[in-house]
Amino acid sequence: MNKRRLIKGLERIVGRGAVLHHPDDLLVFEYDGSVDRAAPTAVVFPTSTHEVSDVVALAHREGIPVVPRGAGTGLSGGSIAVEGGIEIALTRMRRILKIDAANRIAIVEPGLVNLDLSQATARFGLFFAPDPSSQRACTIGGNVAENAGGPHCLRYGVTTNHVIGLEVVLEDGSVVSLGDRFLGWPGYDLVGAFVGSEGTMGVVTRVVARLLPVPQAVRTLLAVFPTVDQASSAVSRVIGSGMVPTALEMMDSLAIKAADASVHAGYPKEAGAVLLVEVDGLTEAVEEEAAEVQQVCERHQPIEIRTATDPLEREKLWAARKGVLGALGHLAPNYSMGDGTVPRTRLPEVMARVGEISKEFGLPIANVLHAGDGNLHPAVLFDERNPDETRRAYEAGGEILKLCVEVGGALTGEHGIGLEKQEYMPLMFSADDLEAMAGLKVAFGTGDLLNPGKIFPTGKSLPGASQSAAVGRAGAGAYI
Repeated sequence: MNKRRLIKGLERIVGRGAVLHHPDDLLVFEYDGSVDRAAPTAVVFPTSTHEVSDVVALAHREGIPVVPRGAGTGLSGGSIAVEGGIEIALTRMRRILKIDAANRIAIVEPGLVNLDLSQATARFGLFFAPDPSSQRACTIGGNVAENAGGPHCLRYGVTTNHVIGLEVVLEDGSVVSLGDRFLGWPGYDLVGAFVGSEGTMGVVTRVVARLLPVPQAVRTLLAVFPTVDQASSAVSRVIGSGMVPTALEMMDSLAIKAADASVHAGYPKEAGAVLLVEVDGLTEAVEEEAAEVQQVCERHQPIEIRTATDPLEREKLWAARKGVLGALGHLAPNYSMGDGTVPRTRLPEVMARVGEISKEFGLPIANVLHAGDGNLHPAVLFDERNPDETRRAYEAGGEILKLCVEVGGALTGEHGIGLEKQEYMPLMFSADDLEAMAGLKVAFGTGDLLNPGKIFPTGKSLPGASQSAAVGRAGAGAYI
């Protein structure tokens, strides 16, 4: 099918104003949150399941790849059209179709912004727990695709724990429903299989989201430590004591320096690391748990501990953590970001080894962690205008991923595999494992047209791309 016929066919489905195909218009759709790039042939903006189905069916008949796209905030290259084809931008499908407060569920379209769901359900005393740091921009459909997490996933879990039903368009354009509006639906857990599949098994057009009651009380603590080792040991001690805070975040001195320059957090200049700990629940339990967390932290000789109970104080403590990645632009033009996970008990030694990797490759590494569940976010700082620095940044990131696997961890905690980590998959999985995973795509009737070139090793790099999809431009629009 030539391009002219393709565009006319797409315009018949979604309307002329909902199809982009001029090269200038496609520039922004070459990217996600990484700097690897590849241009789609066209971008369409459907407004209904029926339109998505017709677009996918057209692509299937003509053998054209389809790439689902949300807000483009992903950090693993998941929404890059590596083989061209049609990008289906779902941002116009952003309605909340139903809020069932009695059963604590919401039925939403995939383009709904994450934070908008919690804001809409707040009047019922409910919220949607997954909270990526990009939650003001990222979409529910994107969260489903990547199985997104966030600072509060330590207690509440990641996206798969909060999605109980899906409407999905398969590769041939057929529409199926997975799961239901209630937990405990019999049969295979097809929702669990689909969440985190990164658009390779279908296009989500509707999500049944599980809601939680807003906690009665919240307490946030900021513990400032002289060294990363002391902060890491405190993390291990908090979890080892049997407590599971709602959030347990860490930033090292380099991340603190960037955040202070950006949001003026006012951290002590001698701080080597900070822990941001949040607990919530019933008022009495929160007071007790917060006191226990403070006692544990005090055993590791903190410089100071600050507490916050009202929303404004909490927002101030969270401001530096939420804005740190954008703030890295104060330190370097670019960063290479990973999100491997490690056992919490191995955090002190892993963080020490990350410091050694920084010295070996001659590049600074700013560390931001979902420390409570061992989810690292090492940002290797460099200047992409220097080819040697770019090469070293990529290699340093690879060494950190290898380290995560060596100590019993995983390649990703929330960003997905995408393009960034696909060649590292054999570190964790045998050929038989990967073949079994690929077989799941076949079970969903998927060949090679839905988001091709993602997750599974290809043995080749993306033509015309920079060396790693982990490379991100530091700036105000950068998100974890």
